Amino acid sequence: MSLKSKLNRLKPHMNREVEQNSLQTKSEEKAIHQVDIPYEDKWHQNDTSCYHFDESYCFIREVRYPLDYQHGRYSFSQLQTIMKQWNAVSFDHPLSGKGLDSGDLFFFDTETTGLSGGAGNTIFLLGYAYVTETEVIVRQHILPQPGHEIPLYQSFLERINYETLVTYNGKSFDWPQLTTQHMLIKEHVPKLPEFGHFDLYHASRRLWKDQLERVKLSVVETDILGVERVNDIPGYLAPMIYFDFVERKDPEILFGILKHNELDILSLISLYIHISRQILQMDGHTDESIKVARWLDYIGEQEVAVSTYEAVRKSGSNGDRLTASHALAFQKKRHKQFQEALDLWQEIVKHGNSQQRIEASIECAKLHEHQFRDVALALEYTEKALQEIEKSITKKSVSKWQEDLERRIRRLKRKRNHDG
Repeated sequence: MSLKSKLNRLKPHMNREVEQNSLQTKSEEKAIHQVDIPYEDKWHQNDTSCYHFDESYCFIREVRYPLDYQHGRYSFSQLQTIMKQWNAVSFDHPLSGKGLDSGDLFFFDTETTGLSGGAGNTIFLLGYAYVTETEVIVRQHILPQPGHEIPLYQSFLERINYETLVTYNGKSFDWPQLTTQHMLIKEHVPKLPEFGHFDLYHASRRLWKDQLERVKLSVVETDILGVERVNDIPGYLAPMIYFDFVERKDPEILFGILKHNELDILSLISLYIHISRQILQMDGHTDESIKVARWLDYIGEQEVAVSTYEAVRKSGSNGDRLTASHALAFQKKRHKQFQEALDLWQEIVKHGNSQQRIEASIECAKLHEHQFRDVALALEYTEKALQEIEKSITKKSVSKWQEDLERRIRRLKRKRNHDG
């Protein structure tokens, strides 16, 4: 029998199998869409759709903003300028967007049923925003009730890039939550990949921990970004509100928390713009310039750190200029430019605050003893430092210096007498 004849004889059976598979697929699709969604119309009226997966579902809310929308001090279009500037500079930084476009960043935040990690703590909202060429899209993945985590994470993982998340406190709070949840459902959700992301909480602490009473996002967005919220629901009420929603199913209960999370995410965009502008010195000298220079120095970007310190010395307040001079003196000493370092520290001995005068006097003493071989001047500056300590109202914090200085004075006197 020819192959063609065999195929003709099998065709009726094949057609019946295809029809059965088609009917089964339609039946499954019908079953999915027949899942009872309480208040489904109300969800749809508030920019929210259902996502079905593995005989379960979650909600996805999507809100769009034009690029010229201003959230606090900045419009979202400025993110594009920031990314171009990051790609133009030569230095590296933990928040650098080099090699990325504005649309590559995902500004991410969660809401949970508690404030601590662990298996008993449920993430019920995964929210993020990204910037396209024409608009900002905010998307929120919502858990309708515990037990629906599979579609929640499946829908989230399908759309997100883990290597470019911008978070606030994400390294110590948000992602451990996700990792815990992933371990519970690892048989169903694709394995979470390794990732690197930008954390704005630690950046904010570096810049404003001495200025702000607390470095919570709500404080930073008000005091630094100029964001004013109206009728906002506090984040700490989120667990109570979510449990009420799970019991009553009415999405109206949850809309306030969704809006709160949405505003948190938008604030991350404005905050990334603001912090980047300070690091890139796009606003010239600002109150943050000294902190930025120290940060650059800390991560090993000495060249740009020095240029930032120099800019502060030219245009900063008197206090900032002296702080910059103090930091620059250490840079000069590190590069064996001892006379330049000495000149800067001598200025600080005359005009700095108490702690700066103590530190500068000690450094002058070290330079005179070890580099310029002038024991008399080394002794003079050591005694200046000790006198400054004795006048200090914070003697407790400088007591170790006092012990070291007294030992140094004894040693220098012995050295002077021996040389004499």
